[in-house]
Amino acid sequence: MESVSIRLGALRDIPVVRALLVETWHDTYDPLIGAQKVTEITNAWHSIDALSRQLTMPNTSFLVVESAGAIVGHLLANATQAPLLMIARLYVLPGSQRRGIGKLLLDEAIGRYPGCDVLRLEVEADNAKGLSFYRREGFEPVGEKTVEGIRHFDMEKRVRVAGR
Repeated sequence: MESVSIRLGALRDIPVVRALLVETWHDTYDPLIGAQKVTEITNAWHSIDALSRQLTMPNTSFLVVESAGAIVGHLLANATQAPLLMIARLYVLPGSQRRGIGKLLLDEAIGRYPGCDVLRLEVEADNAKGLSFYRREGFEPVGEKTVEGIRHFDMEKRVRVAGR
């Protein structure tokens, strides 16, 4: 794997993280829900203002991965429901996927919250790449829901024995 570094994101990173999210969302979701819907969602969920607010949320890690000086991955994790660690977002640029960066981000998030023993996330049911990655990483489906007509799975992974 190429040399990468993981760090907390900063305000200066927000435009680059937004661009990463827009590119990754279009790559993943255009075939599933259409480019127009993806643009609507990324404009709402991944606006500069929304991302900037997430930098300072309590018990939250806004992580970025750099490779060769460029941000190639991002994870947003929240531990406000400890011992549950919510993975709100994990994206790696399409050209940097399948290189271990997603696993490094998960491992970094786990290490930042030793009081959390279960990871939980949501993934679209038709996101084959995402489902494959999460299953390889030991996540199991624990629920299902439909949001705006799109089916999602809730997935969990136990990372420690409770209380240890």
